[in-house]
Amino acid sequence: MSRPIAFIKLLGLILLAGTSTASAQEWPKQKPISFVVAFGAGSITDSLARLIGQKLSESLGQTVIVDNRPGAGGIIGAQRVQHAAPDGYTILMSSAAYAVNPALYANAGYDPLKDFTPLILAASTPDAFSVHPTVPAKNLQELIRLARRTPLAYGSPGIGTSPHLSMERIKALAKIDITHVPYQPAQAVTALIGGQTPVLSTSVSLQLPHIKAGKIRALAVTSAQRYALLPDVPTVAEQGFTGYDELNWFGVFGPAGMPAGIADRVNAEMNRILDLPDVKDRLGLLGLDFRRNSLAEFAMFIKKEVPKQANVIKELGIKPD
Repeated sequence: MSRPIAFIKLLGLILLAGTSTASAQEWPKQKPISFVVAFGAGSITDSLARLIGQKLSESLGQTVIVDNRPGAGGIIGAQRVQHAAPDGYTILMSSAAYAVNPALYANAGYDPLKDFTPLILAASTPDAFSVHPTVPAKNLQELIRLARRTPLAYGSPGIGTSPHLSMERIKALAKIDITHVPYQPAQAVTALIGGQTPVLSTSVSLQLPHIKAGKIRALAVTSAQRYALLPDVPTVAEQGFTGYDELNWFGVFGPAGMPAGIADRVNAEMNRILDLPDVKDRLGLLGLDFRRNSLAEFAMFIKKEVPKQANVIKELGIKPD
């Protein structure tokens, strides 16, 4: 390479670095931040985004607008952010479905490893399998026996979501058939309470107040250990499925190519916010767990999660309806 060409390339890199630094210093002064939520109002994803968004607005002195873009199991919201300018003014809150969709749908339209900047793993929670109080099953094994002699249906927040895959794993392991009925997250719970579907698989967070009120009966949680707020509900592993351990997670992403300075600041602000005493109390009420994590740690998590979920989709033979 000739010296003039090498000098021009070096100058370009210096100018690019200077532009990135300048944009990071200006952010978020220029305009409101759009916090796109891949699921509808009333979902845990939505509640978490609103909790973070309010605190983020206060700390940055800039309006944060929560923009619900539900549909296609989180694909619509993801694509909205994928095609946004990577300037820190459009970010995404999604669930584990983010890693599942590209393996599930031929036309998901995004690459989870290339098209986004992972910003923070915001929270995690187990899923729970529950039934309407009229269903004659007091535990998971009784539900399995019931399913072998009676047609049953279960509601979930949608195809490819963590609760959907959790129940499909049980169906495969137990060799039973329970018809899947996808809903928006909050509607899945409403359908169980109303008796439209006798069985439910969603994040335990959505079910918690209704379980406490006796409106639904929890049979199992999907985590390795019992859930602290439901100590009497056994795990799936305790009920004949040794080693079963699945969590639903919620993460924040920006478009690919976000300036490092902005990504660093978003990660730092959200780590600080999620560690605030009042926020931790609220997370506890929502049934969510948070542990501080860096950009690099979340990026590594995603790199492992995407192929893991692709293998699950293949092994279970999950197809979009």
